[in-house]
Amino acid sequence: MHDHRGIIDLHSHTTESDGILTPPELILVARQAGLEALGITDHDTFGGYDRALDSARELGLDLVCGIELAVKFKQQSVHLLGYFLNGSPSEGFREWVRGLQGSRHARNEAMVERLRSKGVEITLEELHQCGGKLPGRPHFARLLSEKGYVARPREAFERYIGEGASCFVQREEVDFAESVEKIAKGGGLSSLAHPLRTIPRSRNLEEYVRIMKSEGLDCLEVYHSDHRPEDVNFLSSLAASLSLAVTGGSDFHGATKPGIDLGKGRDGTLNVPYSLLVELRRIPSRGTTC
Repeated sequence: MHDHRGIIDLHSHTTESDGILTPPELILVARQAGLEALGITDHDTFGGYDRALDSARELGLDLVCGIELAVKFKQQSVHLLGYFLNGSPSEGFREWVRGLQGSRHARNEAMVERLRSKGVEITLEELHQCGGKLPGRPHFARLLSEKGYVARPREAFERYIGEGASCFVQREEVDFAESVEKIAKGGGLSSLAHPLRTIPRSRNLEEYVRIMKSEGLDCLEVYHSDHRPEDVNFLSSLAASLSLAVTGGSDFHGATKPGIDLGKGRDGTLNVPYSLLVELRRIPSRGTTC
């Protein structure tokens, strides 16, 4: 029987996307941190979850299958978490995700070409060495810094790859409502990730989340390493007022995002209770059985 006083973390990344720990390493760190349950939410892939299953079983960790998607809502990019609480998502959903990986690869190729046209000599091979199977813009930034084109990764965004910069390529992003529907049909629950990072203005946030709920959103990520106690209170009230379930996690990546500990967030203030996962598992799935 699980101890319901245990702490969980439902938002973490492995080397399969932009984290620095391999899936088995992440499971070990989660166990050492005393976590009862861990959600692996790599960007656009279930590779981390699949590779972590054996380690989680061996170490007795409750492993939650998740994914993080960048989607379009009202002309802006928001991040959506999908949670598959009864094991693996449907094969149909996995197939859809493989299509998203194709658009990520195409964008990376286009950005490498633009950078090379500006005299920045990098290759796709180098990018993959730096960022694994599904590299993103943070890996471009690290590579440009390592090769001396910028003094620090942040400068890479300012000069080359940030939105509006000379080598930025907009990734083809799926529509919010379509993604929520795909997650539901795949057997999952959708949660808006780090809401205050996406939509910082509280006035807009309430209005946007209300629309998202009408389009099928299931949950709100109330606990996150970005959120101060007053943010947690505000988001808890918002979730309750709209009858949205609550999710939470550190958004752990490892040393690439320093100061964020698994299960603790920043300053040890995360404390997501196991009872939250129990509540999520009580929500009936709208998914198909195929």
